[in-house]
Amino acid sequence: MRDVAGSWLSGPTSGSGPEQKFKGENLGLPRHGEGSIAPLGLRIGALVVDWSLAYGLVAIIVMLAGPGVLGGDSFSTVSSWAVPLIWGVSGVVCVWLFAQTPGQAVVGIGTARIDADERVGFVRALVRVVFIFFLLPPLIQDEDGRGMHDRATGTTLIRTR
Repeated sequence: MRDVAGSWLSGPTSGSGPEQKFKGENLGLPRHGEGSIAPLGLRIGALVVDWSLAYGLVAIIVMLAGPGVLGGDSFSTVSSWAVPLIWGVSGVVCVWLFAQTPGQAVVGIGTARIDADERVGFVRALVRVVFIFFLLPPLIQDEDGRGMHDRATGTTLIRTR
């Protein structure tokens, strides 16, 4: 399947072969159900859940720490750096260990490698999160609906149920 994945910088492959009938067909994935490509709406939903969880955790930490413990910083000051940090660390650890973030688990999707029947691994999970953090790579998608972060790491988001 690595041949199908191509370079993460290569453009769409339209015109270089038969047009696929559905996203993921060229990757050998099913059209519907478990193992099929996760639609954009579910991906965004998972991201919203993950960011909300990070905000909630920061709010709890700030509330429990009390004034002065964090240098007198308000929630908005602490959340400006703590929320992305918690979101990123949880994203890397959860995808590395469980192949899905909490948000992905809630909406029924997960991260899978397309080049091997193996776990995503720490380095791939880290690269994905770094790319997603900059937002632009996930918005630039190929014909299979995979963003640059997925193409760079040989992964895709699939339905888990």
